[in-house]
Amino acid sequence: MGKRRGGRELLRTLSKKQRRHLREFGEEHPFYDKVSGRPEATQICELSENSDKSSAESDSETEPEQASVYHKLLATLKTSPESESEEDDDESESEEAGESETEMDSEESQETGEAEGGEEDENDIPDKEEAKDTAEQMPEEEQANGAYTSCDPSHEVIEEFTDVKHESEFSLETNFMEEESEDCNADERKSSTSQVFSEDPFKQHMDKEMEEKEVEKISTLSKSSSQMKWPRLGQLTFSSTLEKHKTLKPDKEVDVKQLHLHKPLEITWPKVNKQLLSSLNKTSDPCFTPLQRELFCIMNTYRDLFYPERTALTNGEEIRLAYCLHTLNHVLKANAQVLSNNAKRRDQKPGIDNDDYRDQGLTRPKHLMKHMNLLPLDSHGVDFSRVRMLNLNNWSKYYRQTLLFSALQDPQINSIFNKHCFNYMGQVAVRNIPQIGSISHVVVQLPHVFRRLEAENLTSVIDTRFQFFVDKVLPEYRDAIMSHTLIYVPSYFDYVRLRNYFKKEELNFVHICEYTKKAGICRARRFFLKGERQFLLLTERFHFYKRYTIKGIRNLIFYELPTYSHFYSEICNMMKATASGMDATWTCTVLYSKYDAQKLAAVVGIDRTAQMLQSKKNVHLFITGENE
Repeated sequence: MGKRRGGRELLRTLSKKQRRHLREFGEEHPFYDKVSGRPEATQICELSENSDKSSAESDSETEPEQASVYHKLLATLKTSPESESEEDDDESESEEAGESETEMDSEESQETGEAEGGEEDENDIPDKEEAKDTAEQMPEEEQANGAYTSCDPSHEVIEEFTDVKHESEFSLETNFMEEESEDCNADERKSSTSQVFSEDPFKQHMDKEMEEKEVEKISTLSKSSSQMKWPRLGQLTFSSTLEKHKTLKPDKEVDVKQLHLHKPLEITWPKVNKQLLSSLNKTSDPCFTPLQRELFCIMNTYRDLFYPERTALTNGEEIRLAYCLHTLNHVLKANAQVLSNNAKRRDQKPGIDNDDYRDQGLTRPKHLMKHMNLLPLDSHGVDFSRVRMLNLNNWSKYYRQTLLFSALQDPQINSIFNKHCFNYMGQVAVRNIPQIGSISHVVVQLPHVFRRLEAENLTSVIDTRFQFFVDKVLPEYRDAIMSHTLIYVPSYFDYVRLRNYFKKEELNFVHICEYTKKAGICRARRFFLKGERQFLLLTERFHFYKRYTIKGIRNLIFYELPTYSHFYSEICNMMKATASGMDATWTCTVLYSKYDAQKLAAVVGIDRTAQMLQSKKNVHLFITGENE
């Protein structure tokens, strides 16, 4: 009691202006802070009646001032009788402290003047904040006993609007439950609560507690895979390290209520996706397109997914809406879980330790790639009683769901998906292999010579390709007869390496990349067309962004297979822009290795790729033409 009375006496020493500043900002005005070197000038002491009156006069001069956003928000809430009684108790405590009646009358008259001057009525604001201010003056022992609640931001256990009476008005979960009660009666909701809780994929995935032997299996054992064909996605590869999961089949028709979506998404999703559905002619599902339905069926099981057939002009928006729905559903459910546990923690009795409220991670990551699922160096003020055990055990990567969408099958993307995705639920990859390559779209009569180079490993392919080109390919084109030679280079780094080599050897060439200015592009195209330059180095990114038609090509060299398979036929068909009568001298040479299997299959087809990679011959010839 002595410590509490001392805190009240300290509060009574503050003026009206100081108290109001303490309520609004949670701290005293910096003017009254102690400054090193002159402690006597900032010492808080009893103020005389004259000084108090002068401070009251200064208060009236500064009124009216704009109310804070916090007060405006609180003013929208209904005033409870408890707050009014607390205000009366505070005034009675001030009278017991020995303040004169005249001083109280002046303060009351000042409050009346403030209300008439357009200020918000302070009676509409709960005076629990003043009790919080008092708690800041109290020792930590009494605050731990639950006597007072602190509003200091450094106290992480207590958050803003933590009172039970007003929390429901800001709780997403409570509001959505109220909306749900309007659609179905309370008895039906009560009987189905346990079933929905157990079948929710979010709860099943996040509530699973892995054992150390399972983590060891994922880290050491190889994955077992199975194949399955779906109507829209095509050929799928399911892989997992743990025990085989039940066979996943696509749903022919989807009921939104059976997808375990959070309440607002059940209402907004059909409206958002309506415009996309209206653009399609045949759609039996009122909520999903066939592609969206199968993609969401996989994503909602929290498996990793790799879809390499996304294109910006056809299905890009369709796919984006699907994974945004899944992401928002996960975020809203996680937020509702945190709010629900906050309410439960406030209702529990003090001093009781409960381990059932672990619903958060260690920190919020700011970098998505190369920094995922690492333990932070600093605790960042985290409440470890709320951190999930999977985060504390550094097992987050085994729960992380990875969704990869690409426009092509790329070795680098495949490496990320196969070597850096450890989801215990497994992985699903779309593996539709092209039967006919883009070489079938070449309309000019042209011999295509594919030359295989041997590399020991993937890291040595870059140097091996460069030496193979310099030693065996380039000497064949140094002769003046082999003029008008275009060298197509997919990698910008290889382009720089070749450009520097050509300059060192003083070869007659021009070069165009994505950074070349328009004047340089026009000059290089003109020199190459007239034959004033024998070689033209062209980057894939220049063709990707500009799509210029290069005229004058007689000899074509693909330093590496194109990243996009249709670029192969586009570059080859540029020869059609050359004057007729010269097609007998046209040539095309392509360099490839066994590590280019996917790119090669996209150009020549899967059957020819298998023969070219397994054959003992290193040179293969294909001929295309209009009469073929």
